[in-house]
Amino acid sequence: MTGPRYVYAVCRPLDAPLQAQLTGVAGAPAKLLHHHGLVAVLSEVPERDFAEEPLRAHLMDDAWLAETARAHRGVVDALTAVTTPLPLRLATVLPDDSGVRSMIESGERTFLSTLDRIQGRVEWSVTASVAEDAPGDPWLEAERSATRLHETLSSFAEDSRLHEPHGGDPSGRAARTVLDASYLVPRGHSEEFVETLERVRADAPALRVELAGPWAAYSFARPATQEVWA
Repeated sequence: MTGPRYVYAVCRPLDAPLQAQLTGVAGAPAKLLHHHGLVAVLSEVPERDFAEEPLRAHLMDDAWLAETARAHRGVVDALTAVTTPLPLRLATVLPDDSGVRSMIESGERTFLSTLDRIQGRVEWSVTASVAEDAPGDPWLEAERSATRLHETLSSFAEDSRLHEPHGGDPSGRAARTVLDASYLVPRGHSEEFVETLERVRADAPALRVELAGPWAAYSFARPATQEVWA
Protein backbone atom coordinates (compact mmCIF):
# COMPACT_ATOMS: atom_id res chain seq x y z
CA MET A 1 0.00 0.00 0.00
CA THR A 2 1.28 3.47 -0.86
CA GLY A 3 0.67 6.71 0.98
CA PRO A 4 -0.36 10.22 -0.04
CA ARG A 5 2.05 12.53 -1.87
CA TYR A 6 3.34 15.63 -0.14
CA VAL A 7 4.43 18.04 -2.89
CA TYR A 8 7.07 20.68 -2.14
CA ALA A 9 7.60 22.41 -5.44
CA VAL A 10 7.32 22.31 -9.20
CA CYS A 11 10.30 22.97 -11.44
CA ARG A 12 11.72 22.24 -14.85
CA PRO A 13 13.87 19.11 -15.35
CA LEU A 14 17.05 19.36 -13.30
CA ASP A 15 20.49 19.86 -14.84
CA ALA A 16 22.07 18.36 -11.71
CA PRO A 17 20.85 15.67 -9.29
CA LEU A 18 19.37 16.43 -5.91
CA GLN A 19 21.68 15.85 -2.98
CA ALA A 20 21.86 12.19 -2.03
CA GLN A 21 19.46 10.93 0.63
CA LEU A 22 17.50 14.20 0.81
CA THR A 23 14.60 13.76 3.22
CA GLY A 24 11.65 16.00 3.90
CA VAL A 25 8.33 15.92 5.74
CA ALA A 26 7.91 12.93 8.09
CA GLY A 27 11.51 11.96 7.31
CA ALA A 28 10.42 10.66 3.91
CA PRO A 29 12.86 10.78 0.97
CA ALA A 30 12.29 13.39 -1.72
CA LYS A 31 11.45 12.05 -5.18
CA LEU A 32 10.91 13.49 -8.65
CA LEU A 33 7.79 12.95 -10.74
CA HIS A 34 8.13 14.06 -14.38
CA HIS A 35 5.03 15.07 -16.32
CA HIS A 36 4.35 17.37 -19.29
CA GLY A 37 7.89 18.75 -19.25
CA LEU A 38 7.62 19.71 -15.58
CA VAL A 39 8.84 18.02 -12.42
CA ALA A 40 6.97 17.73 -9.13
CA VAL A 41 9.24 17.23 -6.13
CA LEU A 42 7.41 15.12 -3.56
CA SER A 43 7.56 12.62 -0.73
CA GLU A 44 5.34 9.63 -0.06
CA VAL A 45 4.00 10.26 3.46
CA PRO A 46 2.02 8.08 5.89
CA GLU A 47 -1.74 8.04 5.46
CA ARG A 48 -2.28 8.04 9.23
CA ASP A 49 -1.04 11.65 9.33
CA PHE A 50 -1.76 12.93 5.84
CA ALA A 51 -5.14 11.52 4.90
CA GLU A 52 -7.78 14.25 4.76
CA GLU A 53 -9.08 14.14 8.35
CA PRO A 54 -5.78 13.75 10.25
CA LEU A 55 -4.20 16.42 8.05
CA ARG A 56 -6.94 18.90 8.88
CA ALA A 57 -6.36 18.21 12.57
CA HIS A 58 -2.60 18.65 12.21
CA LEU A 59 -3.09 22.01 10.52
CA MET A 60 -4.46 23.29 13.85
CA ASP A 61 -1.32 22.15 15.72
CA ASP A 62 1.32 24.91 15.84
CA ALA A 63 4.14 22.54 16.81
CA TRP A 64 3.33 20.18 13.94
CA LEU A 65 3.11 23.09 11.51
CA ALA A 66 6.50 24.44 12.61
CA GLU A 67 8.18 21.05 12.20
CA THR A 68 6.55 20.50 8.82
CA ALA A 69 7.52 23.99 7.66
CA ARG A 70 11.18 23.33 8.54
CA ALA A 71 11.19 20.08 6.59
CA HIS A 72 9.36 21.69 3.68
CA ARG A 73 11.85 24.56 3.51
CA GLY A 74 14.78 22.13 3.75
CA VAL A 75 13.72 20.39 0.54
CA VAL A 76 13.04 23.68 -1.26
CA ASP A 77 16.42 25.06 -0.15
CA ALA A 78 18.12 21.95 -1.55
CA LEU A 79 16.26 22.46 -4.83
CA THR A 80 17.33 26.10 -4.96
CA ALA A 81 20.94 24.97 -5.09
CA VAL A 82 20.39 23.13 -8.39
CA THR A 83 17.43 24.87 -10.08
CA THR A 84 14.78 27.58 -9.73
CA PRO A 85 11.87 25.93 -7.93
CA LEU A 86 8.32 27.20 -7.69
CA PRO A 87 7.50 26.45 -4.03
CA LEU A 88 4.01 25.18 -3.30
CA ARG A 89 1.96 26.02 -0.26
CA LEU A 90 2.72 24.26 2.99
CA ALA A 91 0.80 20.98 3.24
CA THR A 92 0.04 20.54 -0.45
CA VAL A 93 -1.01 16.89 -0.34
CA LEU A 94 -2.47 14.74 -3.13
CA PRO A 95 -3.73 11.16 -2.79
CA ASP A 96 -1.36 9.56 -5.32
CA ASP A 97 0.84 10.11 -8.40
CA SER A 98 -2.25 10.43 -10.57
CA GLY A 99 -3.41 13.32 -8.42
CA VAL A 100 -0.03 15.01 -8.78
CA ARG A 101 -0.16 14.65 -12.56
CA SER A 102 -3.65 16.14 -12.60
CA MET A 103 -2.39 19.08 -10.53
CA ILE A 104 0.40 19.68 -13.04
CA GLU A 105 -2.00 19.50 -15.97
CA SER A 106 -4.58 21.84 -14.43
CA GLY A 107 -1.95 24.38 -13.37
CA GLU A 108 0.46 23.92 -16.27
CA ARG A 109 0.03 27.36 -17.80
CA THR A 110 0.42 29.09 -14.43
CA PHE A 111 3.41 26.96 -13.47
CA LEU A 112 5.21 27.69 -16.74
CA SER A 113 4.55 31.44 -16.72
CA THR A 114 5.59 31.75 -13.07
CA LEU A 115 8.74 29.71 -13.63
CA ASP A 116 9.60 31.99 -16.55
CA ARG A 117 9.17 35.03 -14.29
CA ILE A 118 11.27 33.75 -11.40
CA GLN A 119 13.92 31.83 -13.39
CA GLY A 120 17.40 32.63 -12.08
CA ARG A 121 15.99 34.85 -9.34
CA VAL A 122 15.92 34.63 -5.56
CA GLU A 123 13.95 36.26 -2.78
CA TRP A 124 15.44 38.55 -0.15
CA SER A 125 13.43 39.47 2.95
CA VAL A 126 13.89 42.84 4.66
CA THR A 127 12.31 43.92 7.95
CA ALA A 128 12.82 47.30 9.59
CA SER A 129 11.73 48.41 13.02
CA VAL A 130 12.17 51.51 15.14
CA ALA A 131 15.66 51.59 16.61
CA GLU A 132 15.55 51.70 20.40
CA ASP A 133 18.12 54.50 20.53
CA ALA A 134 16.69 56.48 17.60
CA PRO A 135 17.04 60.25 18.09
CA GLY A 136 14.20 62.77 17.89
CA ASP A 137 10.74 61.56 16.96
CA PRO A 138 11.60 57.87 16.31
CA TRP A 139 8.28 56.85 14.76
CA LEU A 140 8.08 59.67 12.25
CA GLU A 141 11.71 59.38 11.21
CA ALA A 142 11.59 55.57 11.10
CA GLU A 143 8.52 55.61 8.84
CA ARG A 144 10.16 58.10 6.49
CA SER A 145 13.37 56.09 6.41
CA ALA A 146 11.45 52.86 5.81
CA THR A 147 9.65 54.45 2.86
CA ARG A 148 12.96 55.57 1.34
CA LEU A 149 14.47 52.14 1.95
CA HIS A 150 11.57 50.35 0.26
CA GLU A 151 11.58 52.73 -2.72
CA THR A 152 15.31 52.24 -3.23
CA LEU A 153 15.20 48.46 -2.93
CA SER A 154 12.09 48.21 -5.12
CA SER A 155 13.79 50.20 -7.88
CA PHE A 156 16.70 47.75 -7.75
CA ALA A 157 14.62 44.57 -7.52
CA GLU A 158 12.47 43.18 -10.33
CA ASP A 159 9.44 42.81 -8.07
CA SER A 160 8.51 43.35 -4.44
CA ARG A 161 5.84 42.42 -1.91
CA LEU A 162 4.82 44.26 1.24
CA HIS A 163 3.61 42.10 4.15
CA GLU A 164 1.56 42.96 7.19
CA PRO A 165 3.61 42.63 10.41
CA HIS A 166 2.65 39.49 12.33
CA GLY A 167 0.78 40.15 15.52
CA GLY A 168 0.86 38.36 18.84
CA ASP A 169 4.59 38.84 19.43
CA PRO A 170 5.12 38.98 23.23
CA SER A 171 8.32 41.00 22.72
CA GLY A 172 6.36 43.76 21.03
CA ARG A 173 8.59 43.56 17.97
CA ALA A 174 5.65 43.39 15.53
CA ALA A 175 4.24 46.59 17.00
CA ARG A 176 7.56 48.38 16.27
CA THR A 177 7.87 47.07 12.69
CA VAL A 178 7.62 49.75 10.00
CA LEU A 179 8.62 47.60 7.01
CA ASP A 180 8.23 43.92 6.22
CA ALA A 181 8.92 43.26 2.55
CA SER A 182 10.24 40.70 0.08
CA TYR A 183 12.23 41.47 -3.07
CA LEU A 184 12.75 39.40 -6.20
CA VAL A 185 16.35 39.80 -7.35
CA PRO A 186 18.39 38.12 -10.12
CA ARG A 187 20.74 35.73 -8.40
CA GLY A 188 23.76 37.37 -10.04
CA HIS A 189 22.76 40.79 -8.68
CA SER A 190 22.35 39.68 -5.07
CA GLU A 191 25.67 41.14 -3.95
CA GLU A 192 24.72 44.54 -5.37
CA PHE A 193 21.31 44.31 -3.69
CA VAL A 194 22.93 43.69 -0.30
CA GLU A 195 25.42 46.54 -0.86
CA THR A 196 22.53 48.87 -1.74
CA LEU A 197 20.74 47.90 1.46
CA GLU A 198 23.86 48.56 3.51
CA ARG A 199 24.28 52.04 2.02
CA VAL A 200 20.70 53.01 2.79
CA ARG A 201 20.86 51.47 6.26
CA ALA A 202 23.93 53.57 7.10
CA ASP A 203 21.90 56.72 6.42
CA ALA A 204 18.89 55.62 8.48
CA PRO A 205 19.80 55.75 12.20
CA ALA A 206 16.12 55.56 13.20
CA LEU A 207 15.85 52.05 11.75
CA ARG A 208 16.92 48.62 12.90
CA VAL A 209 17.13 46.69 9.62
CA GLU A 210 17.32 42.90 9.26
CA LEU A 211 18.05 41.04 6.01
CA ALA A 212 17.33 37.36 5.35
CA GLY A 213 17.91 35.18 2.29
CA PRO A 214 18.53 34.42 -0.43
CA TRP A 215 15.60 32.03 -0.63
CA ALA A 216 13.39 30.47 -3.23
CA ALA A 217 10.79 32.97 -4.47
CA TYR A 218 8.08 32.02 -1.94
CA SER A 219 6.38 35.42 -2.01
CA PHE A 220 6.27 35.49 -5.80
CA ALA A 221 4.86 32.01 -6.41
CA ARG A 222 1.23 31.76 -7.38
CA PRO A 223 0.59 28.04 -7.99
CA ALA A 224 -2.91 26.88 -8.78
CA THR A 225 -3.05 24.25 -6.01
CA GLN A 226 -4.98 23.44 -2.87
CA GLU A 227 -3.51 23.20 0.60
CA VAL A 228 -5.14 19.81 1.16
CA TRP A 229 -6.59 17.08 -1.03
CA ALA A 230 -7.74 18.00 -4.49
